[in-house]
Amino acid sequence: MKNTIKLILFSVLIICALLIIPNISNAANTTANSEETLISAITSASKGDTITLQNNITVTKPIVITGEITIDGNGYTVSGSSDWTSTSGNQTMFTAQSTGSKLTLKDINLNNGPKYGVQAYDGGIVILNNVSITGFRYGGVLVNGGSLEIIDLHLGTNGTGANNGIEVDKGSAVTQNPSLTMNGTLTSDEGENVIRIPEDSKVTDFTVTNTENTTNKIAVAGNVIAITDKNDNILFESMMPETVSPTTDVEKVILMIKAGEKHNRIAVDKGSTVTEDMLKSHIELEEGYEITGFYLDESYNTVFDFEVPLTEDTTVYAKVEAISNEEIIPPAEEVVPDEKDETPKTGVKTYLGLALTIAILSGTTLITLKKRGIKE
Repeated sequence: MKNTIKLILFSVLIICALLIIPNISNAANTTANSEETLISAITSASKGDTITLQNNITVTKPIVITGEITIDGNGYTVSGSSDWTSTSGNQTMFTAQSTGSKLTLKDINLNNGPKYGVQAYDGGIVILNNVSITGFRYGGVLVNGGSLEIIDLHLGTNGTGANNGIEVDKGSAVTQNPSLTMNGTLTSDEGENVIRIPEDSKVTDFTVTNTENTTNKIAVAGNVIAITDKNDNILFESMMPETVSPTTDVEKVILMIKAGEKHNRIAVDKGSTVTEDMLKSHIELEEGYEITGFYLDESYNTVFDFEVPLTEDTTVYAKVEAISNEEIIPPAEEVVPDEKDETPKTGVKTYLGLALTIAILSGTTLITLKKRGIKE
């Protein structure tokens, strides 16, 4: 009986293994070295496939992703041709098209194109890992009712007339709300419109998420959307239309710190308090100066209360003063003069010593003369 049970269990394990193996082996790694081979690999790709570039590629038309694939650029560049072919209203270089599509771009550079570099469209998911995007006429990335996750993204200059790094929008035919997830680093050559929501956008709500270990963060503070560093210093910021109400993991307020000509803006959790040491850490002073207090006015009359939670954007003025260079000289020790010998100097001791010396010499001389007299 025991052997029968063991045999049955063994057979079940074998069947399970055989069912799992095909799913594991479905993911393939193919290569591409031209526009034709890249499009062919994408068309024939199965869920989870990776397509690795073998050299730089120039594309002449938009490429639409409807499945779940990874394009590994292997450090190479995909450039838009000057002879771009218009196939539809979508002129983005790569688009994750609708729910069920997921495009991961890694180790790749995207250069030049008539509209956007990448688009997450109506439920489509785009993940950018070690990606550089520059030279696109409309913008770098379009989050058009889709989801964008940033692991490592560098934005050059995109857009004409004004920079347009990441555009969050919702087209007339789009049914899903856009979402942004910050999960690493985001850098930009331009400080303007790193994240932008058009004034005439139909988007009224979108979701912002920051992962626990992300370096840069997306901060939402009132009608401002910003990118911060790991210490919550605001690096880039843009205004949002009043019609937009983002859903965010943590709502922020902006704290402006002014210290003379120096100033810094930091994103602080709404309803939280800050410490004096924390504020000082966000201002770098020249050597020889120090902050002696924080106030709510430029005249330093109203002291900033560190116990009051911050519920709205606030400006704090740091009073900066030069460090005194005067050395503190310790009081000199009282010098006690030597006591004078008030005894009159009569010279008796000196004369006695001299007389004794003469007597000894005289005695010695007499003895010597006597000895000579005896001998003579």
